[in-house]
Amino acid sequence: MAGRLYVVATPIGNMGDLSPRANEILRDVDVVAAEDTRVTGRLLERIGVKKRMVSYREETERRLAPGLVAWLVEGQSIALVSDAGTPGVSDPGYRLVRAAADAGVEVVAVPGPSAVVALLSISGLPTDRFAYEGFPPTKASARRHALERLRGAGRTVVFFESPHRVVALLEDIAEILGDPPVAVGRELTKLYEQVLRGSASEVAAHFTEHAPRGEFSVAVYIEAVEAELGGDELERRVEALIAEGMTAREIVLALKPSGAHRREIYAAVQRLRGEEPVSE
Repeated sequence: MAGRLYVVATPIGNMGDLSPRANEILRDVDVVAAEDTRVTGRLLERIGVKKRMVSYREETERRLAPGLVAWLVEGQSIALVSDAGTPGVSDPGYRLVRAAADAGVEVVAVPGPSAVVALLSISGLPTDRFAYEGFPPTKASARRHALERLRGAGRTVVFFESPHRVVALLEDIAEILGDPPVAVGRELTKLYEQVLRGSASEVAAHFTEHAPRGEFSVAVYIEAVEAELGGDELERRVEALIAEGMTAREIVLALKPSGAHRREIYAAVQRLRGEEPVSE
């Protein structure tokens, strides 16, 4: 029988967050594939485990994944871990998971710590819809362009950022996205954990006065903005509703939330039906 690949979440700071199940899996597997064997070695030493480890970094993921899958197919079990948090979230892992699944190997999640979910849970921002954007581009122009693409997203977005660029990120968020509410987590679950909430400009001002240190996660709520419907897209939508048998008035009511003007909707209905203009 093939072995199993366990994707094991490890603490992002507080060692007490290592789950009993993760502890058990790390004791039982044949091999631990670690982002940094030194970091994981210290974790294993803390729980009294000696285990064969292989270094599995982003730079070597493509090269090492086939060999690890071969071990799994032969019957060995492997725990995939990152330095902190959940593998595959801004850490190597997805190529190995995909290759193992393609080879018919069972892939098992051993869930636990994640800086993304930890920050969302205490952010005080809406979390019914959220997106994780990882580390934004390091170059200012590329970072600003990435933020511009998020305008009107209608969800909370989470970034990771270094202490050297977190102020610049917050200032760009304030300028480009209209100074929205943010929650910035520093050193989550660690001794000097700090969470600051407020507008992007307010939190940027705080870290301008108090030099940022440690690891940062930034959550920002971006209001939804309905794009105004018009042109060819309006006609396509109107044509589809006509095909459904809707009246002109029903079509106007259906498309009202889109931002299109009533007059434009009526005009599109009349054009597509070949009718003479009628009053609204």
